[in-house]
Amino acid sequence: MSHRSIRKYMSKPIGNELLNEILEAGCRASTTGNMQVYSIVVTTSDQGKAALAPAHFNQPSITGAPVVLTFCADFNRFNKWCHARNAEPGYDNFLSFFTAAIDALLVAQNVCVASEAKGLGICYFGTTTYNAGKIIETLKLPKGVVPVTTVTIGYPDESPPLTDRLPLNAVVHYEAYEDYSAADIDRIYREKESMELYQSFVKENNKETLAQVFTDVRYKKADNEHFSKMLVDVLKAQGFGFGLD
Repeated sequence: MSHRSIRKYMSKPIGNELLNEILEAGCRASTTGNMQVYSIVVTTSDQGKAALAPAHFNQPSITGAPVVLTFCADFNRFNKWCHARNAEPGYDNFLSFFTAAIDALLVAQNVCVASEAKGLGICYFGTTTYNAGKIIETLKLPKGVVPVTTVTIGYPDESPPLTDRLPLNAVVHYEAYEDYSAADIDRIYREKESMELYQSFVKENNKETLAQVFTDVRYKKADNEHFSKMLVDVLKAQGFGFGLD
C-alpha cells in the first residue's frame, strides 16, 4: 500500500548478504510446473550499468542505482537439461515464451516486495521490451533467453507521493466480466482527469483530453507497431518464432 517508484538513490551499496536474501525471496515465487524458466542478471559495476543505459534511453536511474536486475524468460537452461537427460524439449514456440515471461515477472514482483520490506526502493523499466535486442547483445544472452523487465534497487534518496490508482470497482469484476458503459467510463476516470497533474499534462501537450496524451504523445500507435515488430523479430531470433508468422 506504500509502494512508489524510486528513481533517485543514495550511493550506499547493497550488501551481498541482503541482496542474496532478496533474490532468494524472489525465487520463492510461483512458477509453472516448478520449471523455473527464468534467469536474473545482476549488474552492479559502473561499466555494466553504463553499457545497459542506452537500451533504457539513458535514464539516470540505470546508472544511479546500486543494483540493476534484468529478469529474463529463459528456456535455455531447461532445454539443455532436457537434452542431457535424453528428453526432447518442445519449447520453441510463443506459448513457451509467454510461460517463461510470466515466471520471470512473478519473480520480479517478489523481489520488489522483498526489497521494499527491507527499506529499499525499486523502479520497473518498461524499456526492456522496447530494446530487448540491445540488452541481449549487452548481456550476452544466448538463444532461448529474452529479457522481459528490468528493476533498479537501492536506498531511496527521494520520497515522491503515492501515484494515483483507479478505484477498485474499476478493475475488479465478480463472477463474470461486466463491460463498461459510457457512464461507467466517465465515473471511473473523473477523479484522474480532474487532478491538477494530469490537467497540466493536457495543457503542456496542447491536447483536448488526457486520453489524447496517451494515444498521441506517450504511447503512439506508430511507436507501438515499431517496437512490436522489433520484439517479434527478437523472439524469432532467440528461438521462440514458431507460430508468430
